[in-house]
Amino acid sequence: MKTLRRLIYRDTVSAIGFVALAFLALFFFFDLLDEMGDVGRTVGDTTYTVWHALLAVSLGIPNHLYELLPIAVLIGSIFVMARFAQSSEFTIMRTSGLGPWLALRTMLLLGACFVVLTVAVGDYIAPAAERMALVAKAKYLGKASTTGSTGAWLKEKNNGNTLAVNVRAVRADGALQDIRVFQFDGQGRMVLQIHADSGQVQSTATAWDLTNARIARFRYTPDAQGAETAQVTREQAPSLEWPTSITSEMLVAAVHKPDRMPTLELFQFIQHLKANDQSAQKYEIEFWRKVFYPLSCLVMVVLALPFAYLHFRSGGIAGYVFGGVMAGISFFLLNNVFGYAGNLQNWSPMLTAAAPGLIYSILSLGAFAWLVIRR
Repeated sequence: MKTLRRLIYRDTVSAIGFVALAFLALFFFFDLLDEMGDVGRTVGDTTYTVWHALLAVSLGIPNHLYELLPIAVLIGSIFVMARFAQSSEFTIMRTSGLGPWLALRTMLLLGACFVVLTVAVGDYIAPAAERMALVAKAKYLGKASTTGSTGAWLKEKNNGNTLAVNVRAVRADGALQDIRVFQFDGQGRMVLQIHADSGQVQSTATAWDLTNARIARFRYTPDAQGAETAQVTREQAPSLEWPTSITSEMLVAAVHKPDRMPTLELFQFIQHLKANDQSAQKYEIEFWRKVFYPLSCLVMVVLALPFAYLHFRSGGIAGYVFGGVMAGISFFLLNNVFGYAGNLQNWSPMLTAAAPGLIYSILSLGAFAWLVIRR
């Protein structure tokens, strides 16, 4: 059995690696074409060269690998299983003692290895590489991370007061640009407004250091008719330490798309939103999608295993492989559809993220059982 497992693992891993490499080369070429538009630009004393573009594109490879691993697992596994069936190698394996459940267990073990690889790439390697790419672009192109024309908005509750914080841009080195803070009391009246040109989150994550801050304080006094009149006191501070529990990770979460965040940071951001009575439905769905996404590698190998029990005519393997690839693509399309539908219909985030995998797992196991019984 060790020899059979070694043969299956060697051929399958080689095929998956070849498919992943082909996809990565294609995406590398497209990304490099996009970067060529910035080559030759000069910011300060530095010029963005072809080597800088190659570095930025190379640092984007881990993120593409994370997105492509499940589909590469599917295509590589289907190709190997179909080739084994066409050459009758799998028939010989079955007569040598490779029963259906042993074959299923063998493929699930291989899929589990790719699950671990997907988690490592998605939660550690890809975020670190993306931060390095952002630092490089900030250094050579002066680019900052922004979200639309209004920037990132965050909400915080503090001693009965509500704070709305707006940051127009977050640079790759962590510097904040164009910061506005609005503080409201329990009655919804604005009591404080701060506008700073720039800022930095302290290493202790308990305060922000604001630069060139303009402060407006509002004090309300009733007049003779009982109506309240606001008195505004203005002051300016070259530097200001503003206490807050909003961390740099929360700012990055508000600026970047949730699918680019590590799972732990996404979970922490969800807890912050819930603690401040903000809607976290979109982020919860994305969190559970990131939890279940690596498990799709298991779904892919189960989907590929029935191809080993088919009988192919000469030259007929291509059609079956194409059909399997289309089934895998439909899985990812269904995954996206469930994500959007769950956000609109307010479905349970965990069930929304898990439903496509459960559906395709049942279908794959059903096809596998039917072929084994039938054959």
